[in-house]
Amino acid sequence: MSEQPPCPKCRSPYVYVDRGLLVCPECAHEWSSNAEAVPQQTDPDITDANGNSLADGDTVTVIKDLKVKGSSLVVKVGTKVKNIRLVDSDHDIDCKIDGIGAMKLKSEFVKKI
Repeated sequence: MSEQPPCPKCRSPYVYVDRGLLVCPECAHEWSSNAEAVPQQTDPDITDANGNSLADGDTVTVIKDLKVKGSSLVVKVGTKVKNIRLVDSDHDIDCKIDGIGAMKLKSEFVKKI
């Protein structure tokens, strides 16, 4: 049995061949076996409230009071968030905020410093 390349979409190792196509059972992605194995990864174009492009490791400030779901805590206006990490989901930013902990933020509520 030959070893199949991992899925280019979700990197799952559980890939199988079906009618000449490689298929990932975890994300249902199908691709040709002669196609490029791993597509070029592109960073998502995420911008802050002012339209400035954000990148991993940037420092941002919060521009609106944000209530923390499931808690009585509030992230106040002007809170500085260091070393952000961009993700591809409905909340664009993963970060840690002092006194609160790990959080996910939407880029529309922050501005780059």
